[in-house]
Amino acid sequence: MSQQVIPYGKQYITETDIQAVVETLQSDYLTQGPKIKEFEDAFAQYVGSKYAVAVANGTAALHLNCLALNIKEGDKVITTPITFAASANCIRYCGGEVVFADIDPETYLLDINKVRELLEASSKGTYKGIIPVDFAGRAVDLEAFRKLADEFDLWIIEDSCHSPGGYFTDSKGQKQNCGNGEFADLAIFSFHPVKHIAAGEGGMITTNDVDLYKKLLKLRTHGITKDESSYENSIEFAGGESDYPAWYMEMQELGYNYRLTDFQAALGLSQLKRADEGLERRRDIAKKYFNAFEGKDFIKDQSGVVEGHAYHLYVIEVEDRLGLYNHLRTNKIFAQIHYIPTHLMPYYRQFGWKVGDRPIAETYYRHCISLPMFPTLTDEEQQFVIDKITEYYK
Repeated sequence: MSQQVIPYGKQYITETDIQAVVETLQSDYLTQGPKIKEFEDAFAQYVGSKYAVAVANGTAALHLNCLALNIKEGDKVITTPITFAASANCIRYCGGEVVFADIDPETYLLDINKVRELLEASSKGTYKGIIPVDFAGRAVDLEAFRKLADEFDLWIIEDSCHSPGGYFTDSKGQKQNCGNGEFADLAIFSFHPVKHIAAGEGGMITTNDVDLYKKLLKLRTHGITKDESSYENSIEFAGGESDYPAWYMEMQELGYNYRLTDFQAALGLSQLKRADEGLERRRDIAKKYFNAFEGKDFIKDQSGVVEGHAYHLYVIEVEDRLGLYNHLRTNKIFAQIHYIPTHLMPYYRQFGWKVGDRPIAETYYRHCISLPMFPTLTDEEQQFVIDKITEYYK
């Protein structure tokens, strides 16, 4: 095949997407308009939650969740070291303390048994919450985490940036969509270009808690509300007689400008309409990778074929990872590493984290490599990737 670059992830923009954006650009609203609510309602329906709040990006979504849950200086929150740094950083934004628990070597997800060990080693109330991550697109068993969280009076934020459309099957045999709010207090998604739904940037928060929903709406817009039923100042102070005047609004707490634009929402809404199509293609790609590498002696482990997996990433673990990485790049295959363990980033080392603290995550990191995974990856391109990996180990 021709020597074109094959990235690990890539957005897919259609003429329909472009037209949706153009129509919004030609409308009366570029921001704070009707496309935001339309996108929120459609996304909530897609994942099965009651409420959705569109925001500037996935990191903003995490930060707002921590603010809505009142994380304060010194509050301890547990998360995984195998994730993008934002999953932990959001805790630090609020002054909280990040405690990393190790991962399950079979799923690469936060190990619930390791979380329990941390909780049982401290007095009740030491920890405030858990942020499990649907890493690579594999859904966390939130039913089990909810039971654990209830036992220790904890909240849960589900970081589902990798898994729109993903699900796990609960103890009653019911499919539980990532972000549906059935077990987590809050969930977040990202619309970065390499994600399932691309809006350039953008994020979404989902929840079934009406009080958290209302708080999030204020926090994403400077802490300001125009909801008359919640006003604290009198009508007379506001400048009205029997009603609040139309211009009136109140800043009731310190919030942020974390809004999404209407043209980003229009792009996200257009992409959402074919999200299931993209998800099925990702699952087909995953099956082909799995079949190609099953039983190969150079493969230590791989993502495999897992029910409900959304396959944002397809990860294999190999010996001589650096050699393979360089070989693939020589052949214009830009595989990626997900992730350098967050607890070993220089920022977190200052808090005492060191090599050896989370051995399973650290072992995983020494061998992991994410292969190209996106809906427009052709069969020919995927076979080229498989052939070059096999060629290297021959």
